[in-house]
Amino acid sequence: MKQDVTAATAARSDSLKGIACLILGIAVFAIQDVVIKKISGVYPLHEAMVLRSLTAFPVLFLLVWRDGGFGTLTGPGWPWLLVRGVLAFVAYSCYYLGLAALPIATAVALYFAAPLFITVLSVLFLGERVGARRWAAVVIGFIGVFAIARPGTNLFEWAALLPITSAFLYSAAMVLTRRIGATETAPAMSTWGNGVFLLGALTLSAIFGAGGYDGENHRSLAFLMRGWTTPSTFDFLLMASCGVVAALALTLLTQAYRIAEANVVAPFEYTALIWSVLYGWLFWREWPDPVSWLGIVIIVGAGTYVFYREQTKAETDQARAVSASPNSP
Repeated sequence: MKQDVTAATAARSDSLKGIACLILGIAVFAIQDVVIKKISGVYPLHEAMVLRSLTAFPVLFLLVWRDGGFGTLTGPGWPWLLVRGVLAFVAYSCYYLGLAALPIATAVALYFAAPLFITVLSVLFLGERVGARRWAAVVIGFIGVFAIARPGTNLFEWAALLPITSAFLYSAAMVLTRRIGATETAPAMSTWGNGVFLLGALTLSAIFGAGGYDGENHRSLAFLMRGWTTPSTFDFLLMASCGVVAALALTLLTQAYRIAEANVVAPFEYTALIWSVLYGWLFWREWPDPVSWLGIVIIVGAGTYVFYREQTKAETDQARAVSASPNSP
């Protein structure tokens, strides 16, 4: 019985640590969203990503050195680290392109279909059990996504599909993180991800950097296709700062999904909605309309319920394990 109680206490401690890492990582990432949106009308995405990736490497290498050494980068699981990096690169590229065309709160709200996708993918690939009530909450959450995107109406903006696509790919990356987290360190996963970011950004620069595709009017496409532009010192430092922000935030998010159950930490990603509404109003005087607020409330409510049901289930399972133990009184 003592061993069961000790295991339950350790699991609860890991969950709390995972939640703390995720909330802090989301708060840090919110700063990057503001920077990306601000530069999206002048500079291309690939330029910002190259500068971000190069700046992130020193921070990541320091974290790798402190958490197991550089040998953690070349373990037998490196192919999965590569796959995870590709998923994350495409996910964040889609999100940033959507951010260029959408109000920041709208982009973030649509992106927060991610915890719903994570719940589904955790069942399919991690074998985590989800009951009927949580499935209902997931369905209701997706109704909130549709309320914000409003497909089929004249208010629909095709760029809204970008953060939704990002949410799905990010969810796949985080579920993979959970699967390989027992053997791979968070800094190693973040460093591999950053390497893929750099290679992907350099590839986009080779295609669009010369400016041959300039002239696109849509803000998302212009952000993708714009040629390299020599930045001012301030803008250079602004874009470079994203590297430090991304390195710290990615490591925190990776650590969260590495040490805690995906269904436990995922709902806390919704804390980004607080930052998105706040920054959207402060910097762009953006404010969600009533239908968008309804969608946000639905998404947050569904995610919160999923979290509540998961916690209730975990506590019930622990109680049953303790009572079934041959050492229990």
